[in-house]
Amino acid sequence: MIRETNQLFSHCPKCGSSFFHTRDMGRSFKCEECQFHYYINSSAAVACLIINDSGELLLTRRAFEPNKGMLDLPGGFVEPMESAEEAVIREIKEELNLRVTKIRYLVSYPNMYPYSYFVVPTVDMAYICEVEGLDCLEPDDDVASIEFIRPDKIDLNALCANSMRQIIQFYLKNGSLINY
Repeated sequence: MIRETNQLFSHCPKCGSSFFHTRDMGRSFKCEECQFHYYINSSAAVACLIINDSGELLLTRRAFEPNKGMLDLPGGFVEPMESAEEAVIREIKEELNLRVTKIRYLVSYPNMYPYSYFVVPTVDMAYICEVEGLDCLEPDDDVASIEFIRPDKIDLNALCANSMRQIIQFYLKNGSLINY
């Protein structure tokens, strides 16, 4: 059973009271005993758009759940004390064995990411990336395989998340306006 974040807590993490209730339409919890106030915030994640010389977008196939086998943009969660740009560089190296040489912010969209039996609210930040050649390209980490597809030929229903669909649609609509 997958649960929303606001259904996970029944006791205050500070004092242990069972009088720990949701507030603000489920966006926070407050303890009636010690007044501890916990906010549910979005986790930061990055998604990377890498275009080859033929104008095709690099997409990955997810190796694991959630959404195993579906198309995805390479990327992942931003780690504590890491910038989004550092996460882009790290994730592209981990997942594709590529070195990022240039990063440009594109757009962000909210997402609900199901993981470990609950849903994590995220903000997925998209970056257009240039890499040092594609000859070292090798799927690793949580990537099962790699595909290059013209952005206008991508089956948006084959993508693993609505935020990935929105990012690609934004790129399709605004790609010609983007200065690389």
